[in-house]
Amino acid sequence: MDFKAILMGFGFALMWASAFTTTRIIVLAAPPLTALVIRFALSAVIAVLLARALGQSFRLSRGEWRTVVIFGLCQNALYLGLNWIAMQHVEASAASIIASMMPLIVAFLGWAVYSEKLRPVAVAGLVAGVIGVAIIMGVRLQHGLDIPGVVLCLIGVAALTVATLAARGASGSRNMMMIVGMQMAVGAAALLPFAAMMEAGRSVQWSWALAWSFLYTVLAPGIGATWLWFMLVNRIGAVRAATFHFLSPIFGVAIAAALLGERFGASDVIGAVIVAAGILMVQLARIPPTPQPSSSAVLANEGRD
Repeated sequence: MDFKAILMGFGFALMWASAFTTTRIIVLAAPPLTALVIRFALSAVIAVLLARALGQSFRLSRGEWRTVVIFGLCQNALYLGLNWIAMQHVEASAASIIASMMPLIVAFLGWAVYSEKLRPVAVAGLVAGVIGVAIIMGVRLQHGLDIPGVVLCLIGVAALTVATLAARGASGSRNMMMIVGMQMAVGAAALLPFAAMMEAGRSVQWSWALAWSFLYTVLAPGIGATWLWFMLVNRIGAVRAATFHFLSPIFGVAIAAALLGERFGASDVIGAVIVAAGILMVQLARIPPTPQPSSSAVLANEGRD
């Protein structure tokens, strides 16, 4: 993994984690699905215009269109839609911890459904992740954690898992920004009827905090993080790219505490670090070892020197 990939991974994790804080600000002031439809629509327009300026085409391959549809429905409509509804009642830090479980769920489902073998380090990582989440959520339950909201977040993270796997369908695409824009459009179209039915007539509490949070959410997590994720997957593969999710629980809790004044007790710090360590252990265990050159290949290379 080269230095550029590391920077891309850190950038993605930071933007992805920060989205929970700005989302919390938005959904406390505006109808969540309506705001999300507007965000997707603006992100789609900006991304498509950027794609056209870069010479990218609307003509996508079958695999790219499959990625657009699955990513647009699973990540945007389901994952973000459910999270934005839930975060009217669930703190940003708690939602970020739940979402960060995605790599652990991927590894567990691979073992439970597809009979994939787990190395001992991966098993230890899964256990650590569960313990870390239990520490954080156990203490927060005593402080009034909203259970229905948590359930919505859990359903959302299951959809995010599917969306993450679908990102591999765009591997090597020259139309990466166009794919980002089109999957935003799919999310907007999918949520529009639900926003119209569920949130008609709801008021908006306008403020500068709402304005900058919305603008940041459109540009950074909406376009920037999604584009970085696709580029990172193309550069180092989905498994290695997902390794950077270990930063998300730490960033998510810290940013929510700094900007929203959310709870940041010892249990949150300890739990976030344990979850991060568990994610890192699982992802490192899933990365295939670098093949070593055979002795004949070494001798052949030496013969050319």
